[in-house]
Amino acid sequence: MNHSTNYRSTLIIVAEDCPVDKASPPEKVGSVAHLHYELLRHAPYSLTSDELLLAVDKARSGSINEAVWAKKSRACLRASPLVKRYGFGLHHDAEARVALVPVCSDAYKQMLINPAIMKRQGMRNRRN
Repeated sequence: MNHSTNYRSTLIIVAEDCPVDKASPPEKVGSVAHLHYELLRHAPYSLTSDELLLAVDKARSGSINEAVWAKKSRACLRASPLVKRYGFGLHHDAEARVALVPVCSDAYKQMLINPAIMKRQGMRNRRN
């Protein structure tokens, strides 16, 4: 059984307790946040969530058995540090491809009010 993290026509909203009001790129090179950011910044709407997570896992570990990787469940992009700490929403289009959307952008504001786009809240940094 394959476990997918893909969404379609969905905006993952910045976490309620995100510490920033304006999106900023992660500075720590090689971190999960930095890898997510770089892949999405350079190629918006070219990767699905599953493809993005696989690419990041490959970059961090060197090699991956993709058949085994596909069978494991993993956190979706609602848990991405970009959503939790860096002020980026993540928009999944109708084909499940992902793009960064800065929280302070007009595009983010328009997506929030668009009834055709499902909204999913980013995961909080802390439990309360």
